[in-house]
Parts: sequence; structure tokens; C-alpha cells
Amino acid sequence: MYSDQSLASSVNRYRYENGRRYHGYRDGPHAYYAPNDDSYVNYESIVHHLWLLTLEDKLFLAPLENPQMVLDIGTGVGLWAIDMADCFPGAEIIGTDLSSIQSTTAPPNIRFEYDDANSEWTYPENSFDFVHVRGLTGCIRDWLALYQQAYKTLKPGAWFQHGEFSITTNADPKSDVHADKMYTKFSTLTMSCGEEEHTGMTFYTVERMRGYMEDAGFTNIVEKKFIWPIGPWPKDPHLKEMGRWGERNWTDGIENWVLALYTRFLGWKYTEVQSFITEFRKVIKDRKNHYYQTVCVVYGRKPGLEGKLGIEENLSLEATLKFEGGRSEGREGDEGDEEKAGE
Repeated sequence: MYSDQSLASSVNRYRYENGRRYHGYRDGPHAYYAPNDDSYVNYESIVHHLWLLTLEDKLFLAPLENPQMVLDIGTGVGLWAIDMADCFPGAEIIGTDLSSIQSTTAPPNIRFEYDDANSEWTYPENSFDFVHVRGLTGCIRDWLALYQQAYKTLKPGAWFQHGEFSITTNADPKSDVHADKMYTKFSTLTMSCGEEEHTGMTFYTVERMRGYMEDAGFTNIVEKKFIWPIGPWPKDPHLKEMGRWGERNWTDGIENWVLALYTRFLGWKYTEVQSFITEFRKVIKDRKNHYYQTVCVVYGRKPGLEGKLGIEENLSLEATLKFEGGRSEGREGDEGDEEKAGE
């Protein structure tokens, strides 16, 4: 157990590594891989905007009605939690994170707590109307245990929602095209860092979310899959706008994603990582390439209230993308793809 003084000291003690700042609270060989410096804080605003574009300016898809107690696990800078506090001024919003990087001008109905999502939760049973998790792939040692803890702390009839992005893209792993090879190399290396011999915190998350929800006991489960284009290549105006932000997500995010992982677990030197990032950014910015990643939102309800709520039909942006065609330059059968996406 930490006293208030020792907790504050631990939370504000940082690790400095390869020119970036990382959290010091619960630091160790399997610590969270992303930095928490000013550059990363700015990057989080890009990701938050992408999620808002994806969900059409909605903060959640679960059918909430006037929530009074809301918990945001892994809140980061706290942008989602702050928006929720503004939308529900009568609710109490709690955001938890390993780092004290949240805004000091947050609404009065929000509070930030410093904790590790991998630890045992200390919140009372049946206390929250909504638990929210977003963007923690590669950060959780036991996803089913996290889902079970969310279930335990929710009130009967309350909702849990998890939003996540895939590390893989539509790149062809068997292709000799340079862009395909770069995206595949990134995905393969990053996925390997989550194996048990390295961090033990898997990046295979999107594929398993619905199963976790079912195994934890949730009902009325809804899974929605979307895509984040990487670059403004789609014909659809909404997807094109998402692609602009998707490109920024990758160009601004790539160092945050790989620098600690590749140097700590794969034995890369700092200069090797920077060389890879430089080459990869050229591929990301190449407008002739048509890549995207899958994102997934799953939500479910803790049983306890009679009757079932109507659930809207699952609609996927991926259907639009498949109609337009998402491929990279130089792949067999790609002739004319640019015209299809930009007519």
C-alpha cells in the first residue's frame, strides 16, 4: 500500500530514456511502453479526434441513460473523461492512469486517480453505471481478468465498453512490395513484443474482445468494427477526412509505439529504431499507398434488470472501404485503384 505522500512521489518520478520521458510509477521490466512527455500528450489529441470521427461525435455507443458514476480505465491525458464530465455535469467521472499528465482545468465533477489497470481494483461492487476502456492494446497482462473486474464493479443493468485498434493492417505479408514489407515488419515485430518472453501483454486484442465479454458474463453484447484509413485516399468524404487524421496518427505515433519496445525487448539500438521510423514515415506519407487498420468497439451489459434493450444493427465502415478497394501500390490487380478511390 502507498501513503498519499509516497504515491505522489512515485507518480511524479519518471524514467528518461532515449530522449523521451516515461512513467516511473509501477516501473519495471514489463512497464507500459508509451512515453508520457509533452510530445505524447499532443499525440493523444489526434487519437481522441480519430475516435470522435469514427463514432460520429459520440463518446460511447452503449445505450446509457443518465449515468451517475463513470469509470475510465487508462484515461491518459483524460480527454474522453473530460468530455464525459462536460456532457454529464451531474455525474461523477473517475479517470485512472499510471501518469499524472491530465489537464489541471478539468470540470469539477471529474477526478483523476493514479493506479495500474493490471492491479486488483479497489472500487466497491455494483458501484458504476458505465466502465470505459480505450486504446490499451499491449498494456494488459490478463484481459479477461480486467473484464471480470469491470463486471464486478458495475451496477446490475450497467454497461461496459471497450474500444481498440489493431496493430495489423491490410498489408499483404507475402508481398515483395516495399510498402507491404514495411507495414508487415512493423506489425510482426510489435506483436512479438507482447509475447510472454517479452512484456507478456498481448497486442492480439481486437480479435478477442467479444470473447472476453462473453466469458466475463456480459449480455446484450454488441461488436462494431470500423476502419481507420492511413492517408486521404478513400473516395467517401468521411473516410477521406479520417484518412488525413489516420496518417497523422501513424506519422506522429510511430516513435511512441516502437522506441521503448524495440530497444528494451528486441535489442535494437536507438539509431536503428530512428532509421526504421524515418523509412516507415516515407511509406506512410506516400499517397499512392492504400492502407488501413481495423478498430473495434464492443459493449455489453451486466445482467440484473428485466427485459432486453433494443440494439441497433451492426453497421461497418469497412463495407464502404471494401467497395472502394484498399490496396497498396504495385500489388497485382491494383491497376486503376487510385481512380476508384478518387473519382
